[in-house]
Amino acid sequence: MKPPKRLQALIEEGLIDTVVRQLMSGKEAMVYVVRCGDETRCAKVYKEATQRSFRQAVDYTENRRVKNSRQARAMAKGTRFGKQATEEAWQNAEVDALYRLAAAGVRVPTPYNFHEGVLLMELVTDANGDAAPRLNDSDFTPDEARLHHGALLGQVVRMLCAGVVHGDLSEFNVLLGEDGPVIIDLPQAVDAAGNNHASRMLLRDVANLRIFFGRFAPELLQTDYGHEIWDLYQRGMLRPDTVLTGRFEHQAGPVDMGGVMREIDDARAEEAARRLRMRIGS
Repeated sequence: MKPPKRLQALIEEGLIDTVVRQLMSGKEAMVYVVRCGDETRCAKVYKEATQRSFRQAVDYTENRRVKNSRQARAMAKGTRFGKQATEEAWQNAEVDALYRLAAAGVRVPTPYNFHEGVLLMELVTDANGDAAPRLNDSDFTPDEARLHHGALLGQVVRMLCAGVVHGDLSEFNVLLGEDGPVIIDLPQAVDAAGNNHASRMLLRDVANLRIFFGRFAPELLQTDYGHEIWDLYQRGMLRPDTVLTGRFEHQAGPVDMGGVMREIDDARAEEAARRLRMRIGS
């Protein structure tokens, strides 16, 4: 196929040889299958901020570091330079998270290069060597659902031990590779210790997994791994090999109605986004 304009620069730089086909169009990027010598990889081309549907909420960007104070001031004021800096920080967040998580042993696509708004990384494949499907495109037996749910909880724990919360984890951004689930789409990843909303995002990520796999193994709907994981993390007792029970005893105390209403709003927004993605994918 004719190389898109954004990928032509990578061809000229010798980072890729040819563009094979478009793989998918997501809410913040277009993904292409490319050839690099004897290897097949994928290139994630980030959309311009004005063309994306994913809102860069302040919750995600809280306490993100930028190169210098001038950038920080411009981002805060929303100047043209500031918007460009915000966009670069958004893209760099995924690149940084991928390298950080890959080094920690989390199952994410291996990153290879990042050049002018294009992320070059591993193409996750299934047992037949084809591009791996998303979880949302698959059905599971109860045993398969329990297996994949447990595997992904292990990855969530390993991510948190590396100081990262995905922030938008669901069946739409997990690929079912030959060796099991692989987590993708990390531009909204947050620092677990530096973001005040990290606990809420972690709980939502785990809840999304519970609800999805609970369709196939209903007993998972009765578990509470999210609160158990975060409690162990807060107490400094969480390790990559920690054995979880799925049970957590909530302590009685004053109700944070603001937090409750925010959770309800988040759930409504997530459900609306889920329905939209299902309509687009159908």
